[in-house]
Amino acid sequence: MKPVVVGIAGGSGSGKTTLSRAVLEALGGAQRVTYICHDYYYRDLSHLPIEQRAKTNFDHPDALETSLLVNHLEMLKAGGAADVPMYDFTVHSRKEETTRAEGRGVIIVEGILIFAHAELRDLLDVKIFVDTEPDIRFIRRMQRDIAERNRTADEVVAQYLATVRPMHELFVTPSKKFCDMIVPDGLNPVVLEMLVAKLRPFAEPVEPGVEAASGGK
Repeated sequence: MKPVVVGIAGGSGSGKTTLSRAVLEALGGAQRVTYICHDYYYRDLSHLPIEQRAKTNFDHPDALETSLLVNHLEMLKAGGAADVPMYDFTVHSRKEETTRAEGRGVIIVEGILIFAHAELRDLLDVKIFVDTEPDIRFIRRMQRDIAERNRTADEVVAQYLATVRPMHELFVTPSKKFCDMIVPDGLNPVVLEMLVAKLRPFAEPVEPGVEAASGGK
């Protein structure tokens, strides 16, 4: 049986990661499901001064090395493995180490811009868009960036107004037309149950000692 690739998109703070992790856990965890986040593929900015890195438009498709994700996803769909990059959001650069991802029967790809890239989009068998109200998304983003990414409230607001909101309207909202399913407000028990029922036949039996990449935005 060929693996099924599930793409979960939506704006920043929409609940993509919550839904992705719920599906992953319901199917048996990282030993049965491969999880890849588009955020892992942000371009390395370590060659730039830290002040200049912070000015990067991280919500534009050019900020991501999507061609590498496409290459890795093709390898995983073929049953192979890939060394997935790790990204440090506190300093806006890639870490030296990578995470080994193994191809599984179910592969979840998550990110705000995964439907905006045609080559990546074509590799997704099921496309889900998590649609959440802008004010809820903003509050969630602020809470996360302050708690996890060493940002101040002023920095979060400035970035939201400068890039997050305009890029959402320019790239994320238009990409919604490519989805197969819209999930309002993130985790929905009915939707989760339906997704898990459809995906369970593809989930592989547990293979002791083998781990897949996990984590996310």
